[in-house]
Amino acid sequence: MPSAYIIANVDVTNPEQYEEYKKLSTIAMQASGAEVCIRGGKVEVLEGDWNPARFVMLKFPSVEQARAFYNSVEYEAAKKAREGAAVMRMLVVEGV
Repeated sequence: MPSAYIIANVDVTNPEQYEEYKKLSTIAMQASGAEVCIRGGKVEVLEGDWNPARFVMLKFPSVEQARAFYNSVEYEAAKKAREGAAVMRMLVVEGV
C-alpha cells in the first residue's frame, strides 16, 4: 500500500490565534500517528512563480489514514480554532 502525504501551504493572518491551532493540530497529529516531515521553517524559491508562506508536510501509511486524520474529532477542533487566523491550502498526495 502506498504512503500518503498531506501538504499544506498556510498564510497566517492572526499569529496569536494561530498558536491555538498549532497546539490543537499537534494533538491531532499525535493521535493519528502522523509523521511530521515539514512544519514551518525557511522556504527558498528555486524555480517558478511561488509566493511561499508556511509549509507543512505530514506522512501517513495510506490515503485513508490521511483522510481519517483530516476528518478526526481532534483535527475538527483545530480547524475551528484556525477560523479567521489563517488561509489554508491543503491536499493529500499518494506516495510511492
